[in-house]
Amino acid sequence: MNVILREDIEHVGRAGEIVTVKDGYARNFLIPRGLAVAATTGNQRQVAAERERRAARHAADRTSAEGLAQQLGDVSLTFTMKAGEGEKLFGSITAADIAAKLIELGYDIDKRRVELAEPIKLVGIYKVPVRLDAGVHAEVRVWVVKE
Repeated sequence: MNVILREDIEHVGRAGEIVTVKDGYARNFLIPRGLAVAATTGNQRQVAAERERRAARHAADRTSAEGLAQQLGDVSLTFTMKAGEGEKLFGSITAADIAAKLIELGYDIDKRRVELAEPIKLVGIYKVPVRLDAGVHAEVRVWVVKE
């Protein structure tokens, strides 16, 4: 039986593909769970229209993410913290701290999008990558100064 996959299924195919599977597998597993639909001409048109809408939405999201990346490229955050000998901070600056500072400036960035490998523990200037969309990254300059 020919079916159109609605989701990626391991060892079968990717979403949107028309694949041939055994009749029982399609009727008893794929179709009842909403993982696939029968490959009729109407369903093919519907899936094609859905694919076009998804591509248009993805392109719009990517364009807005690229604009935000340009804005974030000009952003510089300053953290004033107490430090001891050797410029070592009492405490650290985490991804949550950076995200909170960005939210204060009006950028709606979740802390999970700030790609800080480990917390900042020394005074200095850092470039912190922020993941906005698949393939769209921005770098925010973080200045850590001694109080």
